[in-house]
Amino acid sequence: MRYVYPTACHASLAAEVEAMLRAALTDLSSSGALPGQAEQFPFTVEKPRDPAHGEVATNVALSLAKVVGKAPRDLASLIVDVLEARLDQDSYIDAIEVAGPGFINFRTNARYLADVVCGIAKAPLGSRWAECRQPRSVLIEFVSANPTGPMLVVNARAAALGDVYCRLLNRTGHRASSEYYVNDAGGQIRTLGRSLEARVRQAAGDDVPFPEDGYPGDYLRDLANDYLAVCGPVEGPGDEERWMRMGDWAAARILSEQKALLERYGVTFDRWTHESAIRSGPGTEEVLDILCKRGYLYEKDDALWLRSTAYQDDKDRVLVKSDGSYTYLLPDLAYHMDKFDRGFDRVINIWGPDHHGYIQRMRAGLAAMGYPEENFEVIISQWVRLLSGGKEVSMSKRGGTYVTMDELLDEVGRDAARFFFLMRSASSPLDFDLDLAKEQSNENPVYYAQYAHARIAGILEGARGRGVNVPSAEEVNRDALALLGAPEELALVRRLADFPGEMVAAAESLEPHRLATYVLGVAAEFHSFYTECRVLGEDAALTRARLHLCQASARVVAEVLGLLGVTAPNRM
Repeated sequence: MRYVYPTACHASLAAEVEAMLRAALTDLSSSGALPGQAEQFPFTVEKPRDPAHGEVATNVALSLAKVVGKAPRDLASLIVDVLEARLDQDSYIDAIEVAGPGFINFRTNARYLADVVCGIAKAPLGSRWAECRQPRSVLIEFVSANPTGPMLVVNARAAALGDVYCRLLNRTGHRASSEYYVNDAGGQIRTLGRSLEARVRQAAGDDVPFPEDGYPGDYLRDLANDYLAVCGPVEGPGDEERWMRMGDWAAARILSEQKALLERYGVTFDRWTHESAIRSGPGTEEVLDILCKRGYLYEKDDALWLRSTAYQDDKDRVLVKSDGSYTYLLPDLAYHMDKFDRGFDRVINIWGPDHHGYIQRMRAGLAAMGYPEENFEVIISQWVRLLSGGKEVSMSKRGGTYVTMDELLDEVGRDAARFFFLMRSASSPLDFDLDLAKEQSNENPVYYAQYAHARIAGILEGARGRGVNVPSAEEVNRDALALLGAPEELALVRRLADFPGEMVAAAESLEPHRLATYVLGVAAEFHSFYTECRVLGEDAALTRARLHLCQASARVVAEVLGLLGVTAPNRM
């Protein structure tokens, strides 16, 4: 994926270097020094791990060496000669050098660093800092917890991930929408109705047993009291009609609570799609018709089967049972057909770890229907283990063996919950340290990041209190920033310059933990700068330059925390 960066954003450095390299290779090909089409050969331009190696580096000479029959360092030297001849006074590149086995390192000039701070300070909060050249229409379905009980901690992790995926993709030029699939059909609703009926009769004083396969959580006792107050007692033995009616009533109430909880968590959805509507609509028959015409359906044992082994599934799958009822796979295929029919060309699902085995049968079904396999993606949000005092804990006050999402938010708050869930890759199981999440110290990662923003707000407020004219964003200029030269100042500026590139990388890879790591790095650089460099000093011009740097730092911290759905407080 290629991105175009706005002029105000100087993460375009990597794009500038790549363009310079392509032009240099074209010159060398035209002169006969390299074989034709060498300028089309793939290579990487990225930030070196060691800052001593410059701002960006490329492996172009190493990639091309075998193709052109030259030693990598010799080829690198040849490329550098052309690059240096093409440098002009407007370039951000100050020096180009060959390093190691044949890498080419690029160092920037002071104008680049000054323009980075100017661009960051002047960009409105929430600006589109990077824009992809090939925007896609993306649908992200996540959480989709059954409306049969409270949402759990693993749902909270998926909610944070899906919400940030949407934020990242939209901020980098894609058109991303969020969707929640309400599983309000099938046997689980009947079981919910039977469970509620038993609790309602028990609450009314009847001595009735609870169904062995019922939902045992104490939340149903609360629902039973509400049902009695609204609908009154139930009489006589239950039947299918009553169980489904009571199940629908309970599911609607639970779904309403889930929506309110997600909003408390900062997560809203563009659309809520109900399984019941998919099952009763024409989609299921359309899926069967498509698969039949394409030759992927067959009958066996009075059931209708999908030939999913044709697409690497370990066995064929039943779509319609012998009694005429659907398996879960058929309405799921109809639902995903509906997603593509609505114009989405990239469909992303976030599923729990217990759904890993379901991926291939879905992938096979969609491929059999003719949809490109690469347009369907599943991200598994792994398990979460809550720890306190180094030991696993259960906080549930509702009599179950699970930990609910609302209990977690009551315990640590929205900001800590979201940040902790987003610090690790979705594919990694997460140990969530409750004690650390509640700690008001720099040992707590979210506190450390937020404190950087609050500290800057305090500096600016203190400056105004001392009569210092704090410059506005519009007043930031290159000349004032030219005074910055201390190692801590330059390290901070370089870290700020990484922001748009980090955002793009996080969006491309769907890895928001990169941003969590990045903002902690910005906070560390800022705290180091603040410790070593006196912001409000005797030199008015230097004070002004450092205030500019403080403002730019606050902007980046606020931007990243905002993308993660975490607040950026002015006081702590």
